[in-house]
Amino acid sequence: MTDFPTHTMDSAPEAAKPILQASLKSYGFVPNLYATMAEAPTILEGYTTLSTIFSKADLSETERQIILMTNNRLNGCQYCMAAHTTLSQMAGVSEDVVKALRNNTPIQDKKLEALRQFSIAINESRGWPTDLQISAFLSAGYSRQSVLEVVLGTALKVLSNYTNHVAQTELDSAFKANAWTESTVQAA
Repeated sequence: MTDFPTHTMDSAPEAAKPILQASLKSYGFVPNLYATMAEAPTILEGYTTLSTIFSKADLSETERQIILMTNNRLNGCQYCMAAHTTLSQMAGVSEDVVKALRNNTPIQDKKLEALRQFSIAINESRGWPTDLQISAFLSAGYSRQSVLEVVLGTALKVLSNYTNHVAQTELDSAFKANAWTESTVQAA
């Protein structure tokens, strides 16, 4: 197995340091995902830039987290499931929505459930949803713009989930209370 370093501010490549410093200022710590991505400053920059762009989507915080957490679960990313559970809680995402996302159970709100189902369709079809799946998503009250923003959120998760898989990123203590594995899923 190839070991990937979890960089510190001192060991990180120069090009990654400004992003790590911004993360430290924003979060109060440098998440291990960022410290791992620092090995390739371009992926760190790409991920943080795309994350900022995704935050501008015409979707609520809850809707963005549904896309992200659905992809985290489908991709089996334990790190990101724990991290986004914490971020969702901090952002005020409803506890029942977070629980449904963690447990792969339907969300009670029909529009939000349509978003979860469409996020599954985009991930599982590798971007080839059926006309019926697109139609159902649009009928739930979403737009063509939303279709493409689901693609954007899915792309964002490919960067982080795959990095965590390859590097086996250690879970930060800030996220440990929300640790997740397929075996921790509780039936709702």
